[in-house]
Amino acid sequence: MSQFTLIDWIVLVVYFLSMAAMGPLFAHRGKSTEGYFLGGRSYPGWLIGLSMFATSISSITFVAYPADAYKTAYLRFLLCLMLPVGVYLASLIFLPFYRKAKIVSAFEYLEGRFGPGTRAYAATAFVIGQLIRISLILYLVSLLVYEMTHLNPYVCVLIGGIVTSFYTVLGGIEAVIWTDFIQSFLLWAGGFVCLGMVLYSIPGGLGTVIREAMADGKFMLGDLNTATGALEPAKWGFSLSEKTILMLLIMGVAQWLTEYSSNQNVIQKYVATKSEKDAFSAIWICCLCSVPTWGFFMFLGTSLYVYYKIFPDPQAQAMLTGQAKAEQILPYFVINVLPTGLSGLVIAGVLAAAMSSLSSSINAISAVSVVDIYKRHLVKGRTDRHYVWTAKSISIISSLIMILGAVLLLIAESKTLQDTATKIASITGGGLLGLYVLGFMTKRGDGRAVFVGIIFTVIFSTYITLIELKVITKDLFLKWGISEHASKFLAQPMDTYYAGLTGNILIFAIAYILAITLLPGKPRNLKNLTIWTRD
Repeated sequence: MSQFTLIDWIVLVVYFLSMAAMGPLFAHRGKSTEGYFLGGRSYPGWLIGLSMFATSISSITFVAYPADAYKTAYLRFLLCLMLPVGVYLASLIFLPFYRKAKIVSAFEYLEGRFGPGTRAYAATAFVIGQLIRISLILYLVSLLVYEMTHLNPYVCVLIGGIVTSFYTVLGGIEAVIWTDFIQSFLLWAGGFVCLGMVLYSIPGGLGTVIREAMADGKFMLGDLNTATGALEPAKWGFSLSEKTILMLLIMGVAQWLTEYSSNQNVIQKYVATKSEKDAFSAIWICCLCSVPTWGFFMFLGTSLYVYYKIFPDPQAQAMLTGQAKAEQILPYFVINVLPTGLSGLVIAGVLAAAMSSLSSSINAISAVSVVDIYKRHLVKGRTDRHYVWTAKSISIISSLIMILGAVLLLIAESKTLQDTATKIASITGGGLLGLYVLGFMTKRGDGRAVFVGIIFTVIFSTYITLIELKVITKDLFLKWGISEHASKFLAQPMDTYYAGLTGNILIFAIAYILAITLLPGKPRNLKNLTIWTRD
């Protein structure tokens, strides 16, 4: 059994110090809001592309994807395969608008199209969703550091949160982009070391992994049957009550269109490039790096399954059967199998994956909070220096909320965190894609129609959240005298995976129908606000 040695600690300390140094190094570029959030819009496409890639490969990829493939199969990987479709559509529809408008926040567009209220709602929905996301990512990292060092898990949360927030608050987007660049190579290195060690240790190497995994159905597009615990292939057709292949493909397109239309993490990066051509290159570089990397980490999880089938281990078996969390499988392998020094390198890679996502999200939360809410509605007409100070303060507050959220997640239970992450993203989506599709793709709708759509979407999302938290159950409806069949449907009207997709359809359909019936808007100038009215 390998131990986390002094050499491993040295590797980690050097990594942490190097990342922390990025904050003071780039602090001079963040003296204005334009510099703090966009770095003067001066970055080449290749650098932004790798930065976006590093942000997309969070610890959810590094820890949860191997865990999902180890415990289940490849059904949820279908979401990843839809990224090229999303990027292609975004490059035609969204990217040219944002570049031409020279926006800082993705939500500035919504004010021009539907009014300030819609912009404020979208910005708030984004901030809430991101705060939940970064708490989840930090939680995953804390699991890993705990497995490696056996430090108190709360201390692990503090270490990751404080170091990341330090360089993000001080250095702004400049520090975020360059740390992302370095971290993208570290996370690759960590993954290759793990897979190389697994294949080296298994008799027959790659061939054995493929043969054994195929025999056990680990490559199937399927999921666990919760009743029997066995892997079963997914169905193909349309369904809102279970995960099917068609529905996950649709979900994937919707997810990536949401990312490239309304996710400030993504949009803030590609509007920081030097030109539209660089922005176009950036999103395709991100895509071409991300999809194979997601597949790689899924295959790593499959390889770990074969490894522990050949070399049985009680703790690994507990993670497979659900007696222990599947997210512990990669940390367990790293600390128990990898030789001295390599453990520290792999942990640095996982930390890189997490910190790149955390820093981008913290900076994006700060940008949206200042540009769309604080400066637009609360405190107007102050100096740029005041808004930079506010941005840094919001980054600190976001970091504190992130740390608190990660602590709360330490006691949560789930199938796998990849599953949980997708559910959370669905519930907190806020129908943002529906808003942007209505805005860009039609000439209908104004703030009034959109407001009604938002109300219905918020009610729906709240209802699904209460179901997921077990506040609303079948027994509750039965107590109210509702029939067995109706109570079962009301307590689980759909798989939570589809809550975000349904929210987008709701907000679009309601607003559009009202716009052409009860609430037709007055004629107004929509130049460069829709695909039908752009230059």
